[in-house]
Amino acid sequence: MNRPAPRAGHDWLKRADPIDGLERIEAWFHGKAYAMHRHDTYAIGRTLAGVQSFSYRRSQRNSLPGNTMVLHPDEAHDGQAGTDEGFQYRMIYVAPALLQDVLGGRALPFLEGGVTTDPRLAAATATLLQHVGHTLEPLEQSDALAELAQALAAVAGTPAQRPKGDYLAARRARDYLLAHRARVVTLDELEVATGRDRWSLSHDFRTFYGTSPYRYLTMRRLDVVRRMLLAGSSLVHAAVATGFADQSHMTRHFTKTFGLTPGRWLQIAGGVQRG
Repeated sequence: MNRPAPRAGHDWLKRADPIDGLERIEAWFHGKAYAMHRHDTYAIGRTLAGVQSFSYRRSQRNSLPGNTMVLHPDEAHDGQAGTDEGFQYRMIYVAPALLQDVLGGRALPFLEGGVTTDPRLAAATATLLQHVGHTLEPLEQSDALAELAQALAAVAGTPAQRPKGDYLAARRARDYLLAHRARVVTLDELEVATGRDRWSLSHDFRTFYGTSPYRYLTMRRLDVVRRMLLAGSSLVHAAVATGFADQSHMTRHFTKTFGLTPGRWLQIAGGVQRG
């Protein structure tokens, strides 16, 4: 496997071409990598070199080479090197909806510790955590996601029965938010679109997709922002085009979500070759 040789003080991040609901990266960082932030996806990765340290659920976690990291949606975390040598890792960001296609409305699997050596998860993530230059075939990705969902459920001890809640209403809400992600959506609209009252719907959405409807919509808008920035759009134009009040409003949400300012993210992710 050909990897760029790490250089002291030189951080880099490579991204595979994103597929709906799945993002794959490989990166090298020295010192502080990310401020505290939270995604609405699972962040599942493997440390390749060095010590990868992060705060997660009120504790400091350390991932060593070969360890598997599993961070649950909407759980705050940061990231930094545990030693002066820096660290290298691969990560996939998996939308809960992809796992729900397999789980069919079961509760989302939750692993408390953030770092695991369980061989079931190591095996289940092998395909998805290949080098970002490897292009996943559609059936290969589908099989790998099914294996991952089942392994997460098994390791987490997720009950086979469905939790209380309306999975179909939550899915209708998600579809509506996706269709209208470039503007502000109200709870009144979601009630009409789903036939579910707002309080029950908010509970259902978090149960089945790991976050709130508002956070989900904000994340989809930020996904568009990232694509626009990589394509050369200005921060101001990207903010206005995705329905944020202004550039500073978008920047606050961006930093809270990705742990980097838009400028710093673009410097790292936009200045390298993919693959």
